[in-house]
This record gives sequence, structure tokens and C-alpha cells, in this order.
Amino acid sequence: MMDRADKFSNRIVNIAPSGIRRFFELAAGQDDIISLGVGEPDFATPWVMREEAWYHLECGHTSYTSNWGLEPLRKAIASYLNRYGMTYSPKNEILITFGVSEAIDIVFRSILNPGDEVIVAEPCYVSYQPLVALCGAKPVALDTSANRFIPTAAAIETLITPKTKALILCSPNNPTGTMIPADEMEKIAAVVKKHKIWVLSDEVYCELRYEAPHVSIGSFPGMKDYCIILNGFSKSFAMTGWRIGFIACPQELMAQIHKIHQYAAICAPIMSQYAALEGLERGWDEVEKMRVSYRQRRNLMMKSLDSMNLPYITPDGAFYLFVDIRRTGLSSEEFAVKLITDYKVAVVPGHVFGSCGEGFVRCCYATDISKIRVALERIGKLLKGEPL
Repeated sequence: MMDRADKFSNRIVNIAPSGIRRFFELAAGQDDIISLGVGEPDFATPWVMREEAWYHLECGHTSYTSNWGLEPLRKAIASYLNRYGMTYSPKNEILITFGVSEAIDIVFRSILNPGDEVIVAEPCYVSYQPLVALCGAKPVALDTSANRFIPTAAAIETLITPKTKALILCSPNNPTGTMIPADEMEKIAAVVKKHKIWVLSDEVYCELRYEAPHVSIGSFPGMKDYCIILNGFSKSFAMTGWRIGFIACPQELMAQIHKIHQYAAICAPIMSQYAALEGLERGWDEVEKMRVSYRQRRNLMMKSLDSMNLPYITPDGAFYLFVDIRRTGLSSEEFAVKLITDYKVAVVPGHVFGSCGEGFVRCCYATDISKIRVALERIGKLLKGEPL
């Protein structure tokens, strides 16, 4: 067979596959596996949104939209952002994307040059660092383990160099569920302005919070010039398969992002856009019901883990528990493999979210509460060394 190694891009060849996918594949096709691994809601998209999409499908609205996305949706997003103290023009500062994953990708491609550095607060969503590397830039890991896995302004500033182009934050965080407090967020904003770097604010979990209000870094005075808001509907409205997100940022940067979106994606699916618009207008009661359910599941898991003397990071939002398994003597990979192989429960080893996640596993409680109870019983058996 012909050697084709030199026919591929070095940048992609040198990037490892997602560490999460291995555990999804192990669980696939096994009906007796209880998954606490997949980071997506177990709810169906609210009916009012599905009905709206169905209506437009029946009407034959199956064409492209503007590259920018539907104007009514962009206007609704502008109003939504205004609730959190941010002002963006729906005409040229808001872009509808093919999910938040596309948003992250095209933002990095719009701001990064080879050799640039991006500070990434670890543990973090697994796509951040590979997408930075694909631009020829360097991800610089910020270890947040000393502060309940919450980044601080002081720690961020120690990593800033003349090569630093951007910082990326996610609050509430995946995989920990922690939120950056408002006072710390304000300090981080001051550091960003002082050093004149971009900050990408991934706010996809911002509607899934349990106590504290959502505070966007983009809401502080003077931050619009430096802030790129990334958000979407996948988590809060249970729309992971619809692939619908958005970017909000200054017009000058958006002009560059828009060019990549034109060539790479054209537009987000039209039915997804209509459904998202309906969600912003009439879907909030359903979001609240889901949030209440997640809170109940979180509390159940925390109570059970407390009874096992298994430490965890108390989540402020999202639907994850980052569980400390170091007392078992197993690595996070070994624990996750043993749990799925011998006890039929899938979790994600913490090291895939960054080196400081070693010794932890991510448990997603966006699954049926009866299954969560069984999964917790099985974790208890593993800790006691009992067979399933």
C-alpha cells in the first residue's frame, strides 16, 4: 500500500482523537451500560419548539437563510444578551452558527496566527486546545486545581506574555460545574483590558445554574472591545442534535469571522433557527423545569457520594459532578475503565479535560434519576470491592 503519511496535514496528524469518544464507543451497543458520560440533556427539545420547526417544514421553508442567520432570531438574541447587560447589533455583531463548536473554531481561525498563545483554564472542554493547535497557535494551560477549579485574575496574569492573543473561559464550567464569582470575573476583565487581549466567553451552560446569577465578563464597562460571546441552545433548550449556536462580538472582528462562516458552513439549518427563535420567545418555562430536575439529580448524587466518603467539587451549574477518586489508588483512566468494564457504568476520566483533572472523573447527571440511583449503587460496590 502506498505510504500516504506525507499527504496529510501535520497539524491534524499530530492531534490525538478525543479522549471522551473512547468511552462512548465502549458503551455503544451495550444495553446494560448506564451512561454518566455523555454531556447532553436527556430531555427532548420542548414541544413548542419542535412544533414550530414542523410547521416551517410543512410550509416548505427548507432553503438557505442569510449567512448571518434569520433576522428575527438575531434580534431576539440581541434582546436576550441585553438582559445580561450587553448590547450588540443584530445587523453585524451577532452571527448564527452551526452549534457552539463551529463558533469556537471560526473565532480561533479569525484571531490566531502561528506562534500566538491562548490561555486555557483547565480542566476544560476537550475541543479548546486542539482547535488552538490547528491554527498553529499554542494553548497555554492554566492549572486551577488550587482554587476549586476556578480561574483567578492573578493566576491568569502570571501566564500572559507578549505572545498572548487570547484567553478562553467557560462559566459554568465543563467538566466541573463551577462558576466564576462576579467579583473575580470583574478582576479578570480588568486584566484583559490591561493587556489588551481577547477573551472568549463560552456561556453555553449559563441558563443551567442553581444559586448564583449569571454574570458575563462582557457586561463589565469597556469589555465589549475585547470580548467574544459564545453561546447556543444545545444545553439549556435540549437541542444538541439541532446544531444551533451564536457568536456576539465587535463589528470589526465579526466581519472576519463572517467570511470563514460563509465559506465553511453557509448558514445554520433553517428549521433549527426557527425552533431556537420559538424557544427564546416561549420556551423558558420548559428550561426552568429542566433546571429544577437537574438540581434534584445533583443533590441526590451529592448526598450519595457523601455517604461513600467520595469527595467532589460542588457544581454551581451545568449538569456535571467532578468526583475525586484519588483515594482508590487508581488513575482516572483506570477507574473509568474498571467502572465501565466490571460495573457497567460509563464516566469520563478527568485527565482528558487537562492534566490537572487527573485523579477525578466527570459524572453527568443529565440522565433518568432511577438510572442515576443504580449507577451510584454500582460505584459504591466498586469502592467496596464487591462484584456487580
